[in-house]
Amino acid sequence: MNEIATVLGRAGLLTAEQREHWKMSWLSTVDHKRIGILYMVTALFFFVIGGIEAMFMRVQLAVPNNTLVRPDTYNMLFTMHGTTMIFLVAMPVLFGLANYVVPLQIGARDMAFPRLNAFGFWLVPLGGILLHFSFMAGGGPAVGWFAYAPLNETPYSSQLGVDYWALALLVLGIGSVSASINFIVTVLTQRAPHMTLRRLPLFSWMIFINSFLVILALPVLNAALVMLLIDRRLDTHFFLQPGGSAIMWQNIFWAFGHPEVYIVAIPAFGILSEVIPVFSRKPIFGYEFVAGSTVAIAFLSLLVWAHHMFTVGLGHAVDLFFVASSLLIAIPTGVKVLAWSATMVGGRIRLNTAMLFCVAALVQFLVAGLTGISHAVAALDWQTKNSYYLVAHFHFVFVGLIVFAILGALHYWLPKMSGRMLSERLGKWTFWLMLIGFNLTFVIQHFLGLAGMPRRIYTYPDLPGWGWMNMVSTIGAFFMAAAALLFVWNLAASLLHGKLAGDNPWNAWTLEWAATSPPPHENFHELPPIRSRRPLWDDANPDRPDPIVGTKWKAETTSPEKNKTAVTAFIISESGFFGVLILAYLFYNATPQPGPGAHNLNLLKTGIFSLCLFASSFTIWRSEASLRKGRHRATACWLAATILLGGIFIIGQGLEYRGLFQSGVVISSNQFATTFFTLTGFHGLHVCVGLIALLIVLGLALTGDFKQGHSTALKSVGLYWHFVDAVWVLVFSAVYLLPHLR
Repeated sequence: MNEIATVLGRAGLLTAEQREHWKMSWLSTVDHKRIGILYMVTALFFFVIGGIEAMFMRVQLAVPNNTLVRPDTYNMLFTMHGTTMIFLVAMPVLFGLANYVVPLQIGARDMAFPRLNAFGFWLVPLGGILLHFSFMAGGGPAVGWFAYAPLNETPYSSQLGVDYWALALLVLGIGSVSASINFIVTVLTQRAPHMTLRRLPLFSWMIFINSFLVILALPVLNAALVMLLIDRRLDTHFFLQPGGSAIMWQNIFWAFGHPEVYIVAIPAFGILSEVIPVFSRKPIFGYEFVAGSTVAIAFLSLLVWAHHMFTVGLGHAVDLFFVASSLLIAIPTGVKVLAWSATMVGGRIRLNTAMLFCVAALVQFLVAGLTGISHAVAALDWQTKNSYYLVAHFHFVFVGLIVFAILGALHYWLPKMSGRMLSERLGKWTFWLMLIGFNLTFVIQHFLGLAGMPRRIYTYPDLPGWGWMNMVSTIGAFFMAAAALLFVWNLAASLLHGKLAGDNPWNAWTLEWAATSPPPHENFHELPPIRSRRPLWDDANPDRPDPIVGTKWKAETTSPEKNKTAVTAFIISESGFFGVLILAYLFYNATPQPGPGAHNLNLLKTGIFSLCLFASSFTIWRSEASLRKGRHRATACWLAATILLGGIFIIGQGLEYRGLFQSGVVISSNQFATTFFTLTGFHGLHVCVGLIALLIVLGLALTGDFKQGHSTALKSVGLYWHFVDAVWVLVFSAVYLLPHLR
């Protein structure tokens, strides 16, 4: 243990005073830099697991009619590899990089909510443990990372593997949303003076935009996972016949799944936007276009999910819409490719390891984009969707772009994190092994797919060309494994005896390079003046600084209150969750069905306790108004009234549930009962959470905390409470009023 502490101390990750208690200081840390490193170390651990799973799959497919692993074992490996690499490797390592770099780039001392930051991280190993514990609970999930219905339902996957898979993704989804809310609030409220939004480094800008995409997309998946768990544990039929719809699962999953591609791609775009200009010795070409195209990509990514479903048979009108939206997203993506290429043109390019990885990522992403366009055309998609052509396209995005960009980022920023340089010689060996291995593995899979080899199979017959092409693909996988091992060796050797990096080994221009390597706990001793997008260039070249980037909007120079900003972001995420549940209710109750229905509900009684909830919005507004006027006793009284009205609503809902149970209506009775109890139950849960928060705020009011000017808690809870009331307006209209209007 002492040897580890010494190594960490030499790497600059611990000070001398911390060596005696380094273990607990890391486990209990709330420092964004340490949390970022913990994210990356956790991702490295699961990368090894996911890589081993991939190697077993490639060895199984190396020759025709292979029997190395059984079909069910292969399906488990296939499921776990995809889930691990996406949710436990790609997202955590990118979140880790963002955690470390974003506060430094914007001149902040830490993330806006350090404890929330630690909470978000610790959900990652918890989710990973839940996922892999399934092997000890009867067998891992064997349904693919997409878990299509009805295969994910109990009659077809009776073991607990799918339950653990769903629980793990729920945990990881909550952690991702909490981290993204933290990024949004940090960028909006913690920027250094004069660091306006238009002066943000592109990596921080893209993390900021990407965080909105996370809080919009992940709750959609969470809603689907909740519905799946209810199906499996309570014998309902969201996605299972009779009554359910397997296509509903596909729609909901891909409404998350395609934005997920960009959730991990946009940070990679940010990495390329930082590394390529530095090693081209030029500012990025078309900063505004690159920044604006990121917003366009994030928006359009929410509108293209059904191009994963062209073979389902959704109809020509639907197919045409998603063909158009899928082709349209290529335009802002192409803007980025042109900007990166134009940045290199005429530059004094330095092809060190970080730059090599990023240039390769750019070229491979261009190939991925071209093959992606073929999937946007429905007629071509029909021919290639279920073949290895799609497997090759997918991995050109996830490995060719994202993994290469991550490796470039690590070679670029690890000297800042550790104070030690990685070996350029080992780094370039890593690059060439990875480049050769990746292209050997996946270029040929395009031809395998065009030759007719289907995906998601554990073995294949000895058809012409299939055997030797699969063998080449497997050999390439071993090259990539060797590259990964060499990178880990380079990392360890660097931490032990790497050359000292200095504060700015790359002569870069953004604020993280103004800090020492590694940065102190408070990040900066002082900051240079910030007048443009390259403050360190301006500081080093006062005779030829960049043009001053002015401000166009007041919002660029003012910071919103961080608690209200966080609650607003949380409300956006929960809107997606409730949106899915409301749409599911409307879909499954669009036509009459036998059994219980809206006629079993008492509109009058529900209307009365609903009025209590609606009135509570008025009382909490009065509480906030009283606080603004300094009337603290009135504030407490109005808060108590709000809690009373919310309590009446919950009691009324409980009485309604009791009446339904007594009449034999349970959640598994039919689709109406399933969707009714799910929708109103989760709303009731949110009301209870709000009541707990209101009780805490009331306690603060009664103890005189608000007299000291601490009023932000009430404003934040009030915002959440108004959201809960607004959701009930929609639920009450859909469940209680709409049936009477038909």
